[in-house]
Amino acid sequence: MWGGLETCAPIVNRLARRLATAAQLIKLPHPGAPLPLRPKGYNGDHDRQYGTARGGACLTPLDRPGWKTTLNWGSAILLALLFLASGIWKVTDPQGAAVRMAQARVPESLSLAAAVLFGIAETVSGVLVLVPRFRRWGAAAAALLLIAFMAYVAVEYNALLGADCSCFPWIRRVVGPGFFIGDGAMLVLAVMAGLWARPPESLRGAVLVLGAVAVFAVVSFGVAEARPAGVRAPASVMVAGKPYSLESGKVFVFFFDPQCMHCFAAAQRMAQLHWGDTRIVAVPVELPRYAAQFLSDTGLKAALSTDFEKLKQAFHYTSYPFGVAVENGRETAPLTKFDGDEPVATLKRLGFAK
Repeated sequence: MWGGLETCAPIVNRLARRLATAAQLIKLPHPGAPLPLRPKGYNGDHDRQYGTARGGACLTPLDRPGWKTTLNWGSAILLALLFLASGIWKVTDPQGAAVRMAQARVPESLSLAAAVLFGIAETVSGVLVLVPRFRRWGAAAAALLLIAFMAYVAVEYNALLGADCSCFPWIRRVVGPGFFIGDGAMLVLAVMAGLWARPPESLRGAVLVLGAVAVFAVVSFGVAEARPAGVRAPASVMVAGKPYSLESGKVFVFFFDPQCMHCFAAAQRMAQLHWGDTRIVAVPVELPRYAAQFLSDTGLKAALSTDFEKLKQAFHYTSYPFGVAVENGRETAPLTKFDGDEPVATLKRLGFAK
């Protein structure tokens, strides 16, 4: 009897091994069987982003540390504010921005186009940096613009040293070593905003942002160009503490900054003209205590008025140097070009000087 059982043992062992193999195969899906359904609400993108296995098991999270997220958002917000402030100013006041660019030695024939294009580029960069899915693109665009600005100033450094860089409408940034430190700091912000951002997506959305900003820029330019001429000038302004009438004859109102070399060169050219019965009213925009010395150094014979705010509102002043031809109390033409033959050519054409 026991011998018979010993004889059957190999057979039993083989059968047990086959049963174990069959049990393993039962756990695997049949080649022709349908794949198991994903649970309701399954999101493959979420799994790939946050490290969840396809079967639903959670792997080690891949999220950034909190300090990186904080730096990323902080850098993006600061960079966006700076670029939006600069870009929206250029888009909404292209003539004023063009004047500032001409002061920064951009050829006047290109200054207006440059103001509009850079305004669009800076505004789009600022918007893209604020949106997480566009942030890398916006940071890259901002970094390229900053590098281009620094390269241009480096090339023109000797000519621009001590002058306003014309970067922002409300902040005076003098070209010098501090300029490169400031732009370098903004470049660091761009790197931190882009380095720890999520991978970019939806190129179509970014193109829509570009299109919207471009349309806004074109509309703003059209509104600025359509500004009506012939506005009424103030009846009088204060000159040497007394009212000075603007209601009769020809008057050229010249807005300037005593420290602006562009204004200085323009005033020297105008001093060579024969003005006849045209009167000149010079209006310092900044540092009025140096205005008399400015007129003396340039040789421009003009009455000096400090009623800047009053005249600014009346004539829609943009940026110095700026001029307005007034005849019999009404604006004849604004003058925003002060390079090359201008404003001499326009003043002669209007009959204000010879």
